[in-house]
Amino acid sequence: MSSFPSTASQVLVVGSVALDSVETPFGKADDVLGGSGTYFSSSASHFAPVQLVGVVGDDYPIELLQPLAARGVDLAGLEKVSGSSFRWRGRYRHDLNSAETLETHLGVFSNFRPNIPDQFRKAPFVFLANIDPRLQLQVLEQVEKPRLVACDTMNFWIESRRPELIELLGHVDLITLNDGEARQLTEHSNLVQAARWILDKGPKHVLIKKGEHGAFMFTRDSVFFAPAYPLESVFDPTGAGDSFAGGFIGSLAASGDLSDASMRRAVVVGSAMGSFAVEKFSNGRLLEITRADIDARVREFRQLVAFDEDFSA
Repeated sequence: MSSFPSTASQVLVVGSVALDSVETPFGKADDVLGGSGTYFSSSASHFAPVQLVGVVGDDYPIELLQPLAARGVDLAGLEKVSGSSFRWRGRYRHDLNSAETLETHLGVFSNFRPNIPDQFRKAPFVFLANIDPRLQLQVLEQVEKPRLVACDTMNFWIESRRPELIELLGHVDLITLNDGEARQLTEHSNLVQAARWILDKGPKHVLIKKGEHGAFMFTRDSVFFAPAYPLESVFDPTGAGDSFAGGFIGSLAASGDLSDASMRRAVVVGSAMGSFAVEKFSNGRLLEITRADIDARVREFRQLVAFDEDFSA
């Protein structure tokens, strides 16, 4: 069980719990823990108590989730229903920024309707992971005045559920998406223009991830950039974005501070967690690191961008 600072608030995440089979230039792994909800939880649980809502089939090896429970992730919102679990099979070639999807079997996830347990409804921090925006809106009908609501999305929802996604933007404080999704959603090729378009729809913060090229955070008044951590080897990029989100939201929930300075630090913490996630298949690396490891990497991020402002020499 993790110990959290006294200021740490509950974090509610609603997302997928899946089984992934992944092949990269460095190896392969079959039927390992996957899904947006599980990656987020693996990351955020280093900082704050996490409540996970999702669904699995009766074929799911629940023992895969025990390390998360041991970290303090509350699985009371995980439904187990009759049918097959969500499975994804993908392959990464030498461009590790994009996965080639070989198979997707939604199984019981295709009929998922989030039911937020009563004890989860007052969570101050809510993350709507990558699911149908209609379901994300249903979650918001069940929670009670959270301090911060963040959401994720993907190209499929941008194409198929655009009106609902734009409606969702009016109900969230922050959205995280990658650069391709930002351009697709807004029809602006310039990311600054894309961010302004999204901000006009409601969110106060827009986080645009650029994979190995870092991440931007936009507000109406500022732009912040965090570089990606220079890794010698990347074993499995799956879940890096959800791990980033988990570090970001977890950092905010740990401090309870939503100031601009705290949000900027959270971007760096998120980048650090994303860099850990890709070092092993599945969530293996996220489960073995310690807060000392995380703090050390955050300090290394500071060194990446440190420079002397005195130009008189």
